[in-house]
Amino acid sequence: MAIAIDSGTASSIERRKISEKRSLGDRVFRRGVTAGALTSFVVMCFIAALLFFRGFEIFRAFGLDFVTTSTWDAADGTIENAKFGVAAMLVGSIVTAVIAMVVAFPFVVASALFLEFYASKKLKFILVSILDLMAAIPSIIYGLWGYLVLMPLAAGWAATINKYLGWIPIFGVEVENFDASPFVSGLVLALMILPIAMSVTREVYSRAPLDQIQAAYALGGSRWGAIRAVVLPFGRSGLVGGMLLGLGRALGETIAVLLTLNLVFEVKFQILASAGGSVASLIASRIGEATPLELKALMAAGLVLFVLTLLVNFGASSIVARAERRVQ
Repeated sequence: MAIAIDSGTASSIERRKISEKRSLGDRVFRRGVTAGALTSFVVMCFIAALLFFRGFEIFRAFGLDFVTTSTWDAADGTIENAKFGVAAMLVGSIVTAVIAMVVAFPFVVASALFLEFYASKKLKFILVSILDLMAAIPSIIYGLWGYLVLMPLAAGWAATINKYLGWIPIFGVEVENFDASPFVSGLVLALMILPIAMSVTREVYSRAPLDQIQAAYALGGSRWGAIRAVVLPFGRSGLVGGMLLGLGRALGETIAVLLTLNLVFEVKFQILASAGGSVASLIASRIGEATPLELKALMAAGLVLFVLTLLVNFGASSIVARAERRVQ
């Protein structure tokens, strides 16, 4: 039975307003989180402003040459005779970070898949706890471990690589000294970025659509078949985002690189040569004895590294956010 409603009566009916009333705890938590986020943003802006203000004289005097040249000479402390350039250190930062990414990538994928789809709950809890502990270990510990334990072993590996693959330019060396090379630093950085990259990747893999995985099983597929057909394509953006977050840490790492890599102001792409450097290790090694002018140059170098790391982290965050929207 239909009920007729007069148009005048319908127009006079007042619509209900849906309102949300938050409790006191919710309001306090919301404001606290907002204040924390704004504080982080303001602090970051202050850091960038300080670096730019302290390094402005260097940018004004050298311009683009500060980023494209590799000479670092404070001379007599005057801006007219000094020469500053961070090209070699930028190349060194990128080379060591790329080595870390290449080495860490298969371990990140394999470990994330094992923890999410193969390990028992008890074993998964233990291994995840160990990974969280690895993320909390100070970088000086990684640096000392790399210098005292890994470097003697990696030197032998580097000699073997050079023996059989030395005809490839990046594996060739002019002097067969394989200690304190980008290869060693890359291995240490790979261990350092594993926890954060693996955590993001495992989280994305855990959100793979269960109905599609079960459908793969129903069609007679194996566990690896379901992972290859559903999980890996679904988690591709999360994997890339996790690796880029690790890259952001690798670019800014200081002590571990300083202890495992010889600082040489020359652009080199030979990853086995005992020479290289990074912007962060340059700042750490020179700031204690820097003249006032060189201190400004170090601040300018810090700003360059700050911008580079910020761009990498923004890219990683956007990729991870895209993966989350895909899940929703």
